[in-house]
Amino acid sequence: MRDHILFDKIDLHLIRVLHTVLTERSVSRAAVRLGMHQPAVSAALRRLRDLAGDPLLVRSGAAMLPTEAGLRMVEPAASILRAAEGLFSDARGFDPRTATRTFRIAASDYLDPLFLPRLMAHLKTEAPLCPVEILPLSPDAHYHAHLAQGDVDVVIGNWPQPPEDLHMARLFGDEVVSLVSQSHPAVRRGWDADGWLAAEHIAPTPTHPGARGVIDAHLDALGLRRHITARCAHFSLIPEMVASSLLVLTTGRQFCERYTRQLPLAILPCPVPFPRLMYYQLWHARSHHSAAAAWLREGVKAVASTLRK
Repeated sequence: MRDHILFDKIDLHLIRVLHTVLTERSVSRAAVRLGMHQPAVSAALRRLRDLAGDPLLVRSGAAMLPTEAGLRMVEPAASILRAAEGLFSDARGFDPRTATRTFRIAASDYLDPLFLPRLMAHLKTEAPLCPVEILPLSPDAHYHAHLAQGDVDVVIGNWPQPPEDLHMARLFGDEVVSLVSQSHPAVRRGWDADGWLAAEHIAPTPTHPGARGVIDAHLDALGLRRHITARCAHFSLIPEMVASSLLVLTTGRQFCERYTRQLPLAILPCPVPFPRLMYYQLWHARSHHSAAAAWLREGVKAVASTLRK
């Protein structure tokens, strides 16, 4: 009987608040993401604590952390929200002209800088009522967990070997080159492998702790190590840094070419041979048969195909 009474007190909005508060670990950030006033989120959290008989979120220094009970509720709450979101839309089939489903895409800005703007334009044109969230691949969060928990629909990026337990589709390949200032000595003199390895390299901050990017993973396999003297979490800002220094950025030609048109930069071949960079979209088995998620993946693929045109 008690379970029935508790069930009657829980609505879908309360589950959404629960999941958002636990994943954001902040009432104020949860309020922004939910589009609610902070006192309303605090009131909902009090209701949730009363229903659970647990604080769910507790202060630890300046931060807020989920309790053990709160952590156990994250995945069930995500499952409920995913099921509710697809309950009627996938049953009817997905109509982008009338759908109101939220699309969440995680991607790093090391992609072609035209890709995400074109993707956003495509989604807002074809599915004008669907909110779209472009999320970063941040150093303190693992994309695999976000996909498993339903926090994102698709992750877009490049990996030496994409995880085998996720669904994958290839988007495009690109040649690995180095980007330097036009005044860099290597523009005049050239360089060999030793000179390139000894140069001052700048690299992106890893997407999660312990991660090795595709460039350094390949060098590891060759028993080589480059001299990284700078790292930056904002990949799209790196070309500006390279243009006014002796730093070397090694990445895909397609990314580099966009910036040589607006900054005093030069593209040089790498004296160490690299395989082509391969860009993929990844998604979880949970969303594999969702009509809305399948439509999104087709849109990602279609936009990627326009980048070379």
